[in-house]
Amino acid sequence: MMKTIKEITDYIFIGTEPCKADAIFVVGGSLPDAAELTADLYNKDYAKIIIIGGKLSIKRDSFPLPDYETEYDFYKDILLKNGVKESDIYGENESGYTKQNAEFAKRVVNENNLIVNKAMIVCKSFHAKRCLLLYQMYFPNVDFTVVAFDGFDISKDNWYQTEYGRERVIGEIKRIEEQL
Repeated sequence: MMKTIKEITDYIFIGTEPCKADAIFVVGGSLPDAAELTADLYNKDYAKIIIIGGKLSIKRDSFPLPDYETEYDFYKDILLKNGVKESDIYGENESGYTKQNAEFAKRVVNENNLIVNKAMIVCKSFHAKRCLLLYQMYFPNVDFTVVAFDGFDISKDNWYQTEYGRERVIGEIKRIEEQL
């Protein structure tokens, strides 16, 4: 059983160290960690273009925090409060799941004539593999690095120890199949 857990862990949890890039793609969600990490990377001059994706999860009718209508609004507010210049923030507020995040991010890049040859993706650690695969699908010529954070108390070291962790990680494998 431990061999299978290790294989799944190695496949799903792929985050690496940040590196200089043309842009940072922030995958939609409702945890502040993604925007806070992105602001930190921006303030350390890793990249000066930020592209946010997200309206609402297809699992929700409204954003879970009362002051925001979309994931984009939530992340943009956090970025601004953490020193990111508004002129460096791009994004979309239509997507409902990861494949749409990537697809609509491509539209944002094209519509704004942004040049992105190297990029970081900021996302939850258990979401990293799916994010990478889908962004590579829409940006085949971009060199990506995934900078991940542990969300919902799920990490590569503990995901298999709780039912919730197992559901989220195995769910990622299923969604990779569905969305590719």
